[in-house]
Amino acid sequence: MADTVLKLDPEIIVGTDTINRAGTILGKHGNKALIATEQLLYENNLIERLTGILEDSGIETILFDEIPAQATADVAENAASLARGARCDIIIGFGGLKTQYIAKLISILAVSPFALFDLLDGKIEERSFLPFTAIPTTGGDPFLFSDQIVAIDPRDRNVKLVKCPRGLCAAVILDPGISESLSGQFAPTAAFDGLCLSLEAYCSMKSSFLSDALLEQAIAIYSHMMHSYSGGYSERRGVESGITGLPLLNQISDFPAVSVNAGFLLSLGASTSAPGIGTALTYAINGKFPVAKSWCATVLLPYIMEKLVAARPEKMAKVAGIMGEVTEGAPLAEAANLAVDLVRRKMGQLEVPARLKDFKLSLDRLVPTAEAARNLEFVAFSPWTVTAEDAYDLLKQAF
Repeated sequence: MADTVLKLDPEIIVGTDTINRAGTILGKHGNKALIATEQLLYENNLIERLTGILEDSGIETILFDEIPAQATADVAENAASLARGARCDIIIGFGGLKTQYIAKLISILAVSPFALFDLLDGKIEERSFLPFTAIPTTGGDPFLFSDQIVAIDPRDRNVKLVKCPRGLCAAVILDPGISESLSGQFAPTAAFDGLCLSLEAYCSMKSSFLSDALLEQAIAIYSHMMHSYSGGYSERRGVESGITGLPLLNQISDFPAVSVNAGFLLSLGASTSAPGIGTALTYAINGKFPVAKSWCATVLLPYIMEKLVAARPEKMAKVAGIMGEVTEGAPLAEAANLAVDLVRRKMGQLEVPARLKDFKLSLDRLVPTAEAARNLEFVAFSPWTVTAEDAYDLLKQAF
């Protein structure tokens, strides 16, 4: 087990209506903010709400809402130029994962002597940045408290990791009231995506007692969500798993709060551990092709779990128990495989995407995607040695 190293720079506020405190929190860092956001958030007047809160606190706001679904990192250059010209003091990321990553790049590029391609090619900015505040509308970001940014290189749409300066993130506001409402197949795939991230970080060679404690709770909640979507969870099984205090999701109205809590636990746990090749592949596919990250993670999940069963059977046997399976008396490998079988059953019941070919992808075009994913440095902490060929084999199995 790795040493535990925990250093959280940001002020973290979690809870309903915590967005109302944004003005007080950001006012410590200046009085002019650029908000990097998404057009989608106009629908529920969320952008108007945030700008109103900030302006009531005396903070002038400038909106940059030109972040498309398939945005590449060069979008950050235009926003950084806007922030420089307006002499902004603060950058706010208000939206999903891609918006958060682009907003962090804006915070660096707005005052750094480095150009975007310098950062994408490995140069590290250590001092020059504008304070960044994350107000995410989706949960389960393994890099929320990390010193890295996921970026899509506009030259080839390959995924890259950019090193963040220490202290870049000044605050994180996690408010269930602004979480995106998912419908149809997107809702259960978000739970499978969170489960995939949590399992990889839990089984990582970088895991520690702290990350284990956080991620076991995240796994329990994501599993609970999965059971609730399929209508198959029982309180008895929750007690058998040893995870108590979780409400039945089909009996509560505050579902977004449960999702935000799971995402917070995942983000904090992953910050002291590391995700794996499955996570890398989902970012790589999503960056290269117009396919939702959560859909990619859902398809890959059972294949990643099979690899984790072989590499960390003791942990995956514990996961099976956390997920509600009865493992007492079963051999270790058999108990570990119960978790995989459960996920496959739930995927079938929920009729979520099960094959990459369903997204109209070409297997041949996935070769460079596998190579880009393997090159992400956190993959080195996977509990088995992962080569580019191994990454491509996973894609072939899931195709």
